[in-house]
Amino acid sequence: TTFPYTLEYSKSAKVITESSVFRAPYWVNINYPEYNGIVYISYLKVDNNLMQLMEDSRSFVMKLIPKVNAIDERVIINRPNNIYGLIYEISGDKAASPYQFFLTDSVNHFVRGALYFNNVPNNDSLRPVISFIKQDMEHMIRTFRWKNL
Repeated sequence: TTFPYTLEYSKSAKVITESSVFRAPYWVNINYPEYNGIVYISYLKVDNNLMQLMEDSRSFVMKLIPKVNAIDERVIINRPNNIYGLIYEISGDKAASPYQFFLTDSVNHFVRGALYFNNVPNNDSLRPVISFIKQDMEHMIRTFRWKNL
């Protein structure tokens, strides 16, 4: 694609690029129609605003606090590919988004991903599906690369 990044995703998912005026360029939805779930991937150009982009990502996660049991953070450092970020694993029956992450090269690019389901959160019954999609998202992160355009 002409996107500034590349990643691998599951064959059970369908990728939809958004072209509405409310979406920024290079945003994509990775739909899991069988599970009624979507991984929203948003891309933003870094322009002396990296701290704000990271804080915005953290704020999205922190808004979930009233409905979650725990938020575990994992640091991502992939020096050979210039990829740095955080993974947020969010546990709790009523968590609207059980898995989120952001990736950056710290200079030019910033990508945020978040898993949501198109139904009322009941993560106890969704646990096997969340686990499956979480594995897919971790594969997306492992295979993620910036492209030189």
